[in-house]
Amino acid sequence: MKVAYFNCFSGASGDMILGSLLDAGLDIDLLRQELSKLNLDHYDIKVEPCIKGSIGGSRAIISIDQDHHHHHHRKLSDLTQIIENSTVSDSIKEKSLAIFTLLARAEAKVHRKSIQEVHFHEVGAMDTIIDVVGAVAGLELLEIDKVFCSPLNLGNGMVRCAHGTLPVPAPATAELVKGKPVYASQGEGELLTPTGAAILTFMAEDFGPMPPMTLECVGYGAGTLETELPNLLRVCMGNALEGSMKAALHHEHHEHHGN
Repeated sequence: MKVAYFNCFSGASGDMILGSLLDAGLDIDLLRQELSKLNLDHYDIKVEPCIKGSIGGSRAIISIDQDHHHHHHRKLSDLTQIIENSTVSDSIKEKSLAIFTLLARAEAKVHRKSIQEVHFHEVGAMDTIIDVVGAVAGLELLEIDKVFCSPLNLGNGMVRCAHGTLPVPAPATAELVKGKPVYASQGEGELLTPTGAAILTFMAEDFGPMPPMTLECVGYGAGTLETELPNLLRVCMGNALEGSMKAALHHEHHEHHGN
């Protein structure tokens, strides 16, 4: 069984997840091919090498044609339609729609609206579609069977966004990480974004230390912030050590239920 472990020592965002997968060996042309099945246009995705805190990584850069996309807002129903009308596999559709529903539900709770009233700003919506479908498709292309994740570093302070200045974690992120292990490093700004939180909380089987595996490759996805910590998301991939993993999961299950 092939597993991926995301080490979120500097949080996570949609583009950091994509960057880490590309750095770990995901072929950008295969990713572009999958994303082309969404039938979206006026955008581009590329990958660039970069250094953060003396560690080399990859940055996924999504360029959106602002003139074409800035006029409208999209609701969950619009995003659902784009994904359902695409030709990506059923499993990619199902997981991507579930992640968008989590995001919309968190925003709805924060803004005291119904889930169908929540709107995604057009450019942000395009970016999020590419991040979410790209991450789900990327894990499928890399033939990952199970995803695991470290506790999530939220960051600290305040963040400016379309809704004004908000505390870190952004309210939608705080909703998404309920029930998950989190912590806050000092003075780093927003490290975990709502998109990063939605992808990882949906995809990850469990949060904690790295599961037993024969490690095959490591990738680093770079964020845009310059922080004291290297602003990177590390993904470790390999083959699960079956006996050890079953024992570890069994032990955690019993601990969780107080046995």
